[in-house]
Amino acid sequence: MLIGLAANRLHHHTEDAALFAFLRACEAGIRELRLGLHAVGRTHDAIATAGLLQGYLPLVRYPYGREGGLMKLVAEVVGMEDEGRTLDGAIYLIDPVDPSSIFPEALALKRQCVIHGKPFISTVASARDWVEMERIHAGLPRDRNADRFHDYGAQTLALIAHDAMKDAMLDFADRNFALLSRYHRRVATGTTGQRLNELAWGRGWPAGQPWVDRFKSGPLGGDAQIANLVLERRCHRAIFFEDPHVARQHEADIQLLERAVTTATHDAVCATTPQVAQRWCDAARLRASR
Repeated sequence: MLIGLAANRLHHHTEDAALFAFLRACEAGIRELRLGLHAVGRTHDAIATAGLLQGYLPLVRYPYGREGGLMKLVAEVVGMEDEGRTLDGAIYLIDPVDPSSIFPEALALKRQCVIHGKPFISTVASARDWVEMERIHAGLPRDRNADRFHDYGAQTLALIAHDAMKDAMLDFADRNFALLSRYHRRVATGTTGQRLNELAWGRGWPAGQPWVDRFKSGPLGGDAQIANLVLERRCHRAIFFEDPHVARQHEADIQLLERAVTTATHDAVCATTPQVAQRWCDAARLRASR
């Protein structure tokens, strides 16, 4: 498995920065999985300077961002058939106030991951959770240091879907209803929340008792309300099915939620495609059985 790796300066310029926190927590798992990490220049240099992943041959250096390193990751998520190399996703630890996080290549990296159903991982919590998920799928024993990401009874889950993805969200919730019902609380925006409650009542959830707490619709501020929960560390996992093909009138609200998730980088886990979310659910059930 090959994964692109980049981190904004905030996340690698001090000893306790997010990139290093992720690698220290997951280095053993990365080595167990033989995970190929294709790191943009400055990120690679920071890893080497910190003395992490020493002697790890699957760590590959790409050019600096200003020399096209991030652009190469975008192209390789799509697939470089002439070179026989395709990335399976990307870890991009984002500083939400770094202007480079909204450069075209940064936005395109996320968009192409979403279009191709690949993981786009933008927080330390998401990266740690993803490595554990892949370890479980590889048949490795559960990492007890990752238990906090699976303490569903003490956590809140956000379920959000753009208009074209609402049916996909309903299908996802229906297939994984028992697992999602283990969360202490579920929240959703307007129409998605109503449809999820109707699904739950049809499955025998107590009539009149909401399965999800409904916030306002996205254009009326629901994304902002959930963003506030994330910032206050009262929402721990967001499953956010995005439609990358349409212009969205409330783009600023959507970006606000995304920025909140990256601000709470050590605490917020986010999945942005049905494929990635389903793989997590499958791993969560396997992990619980071990």
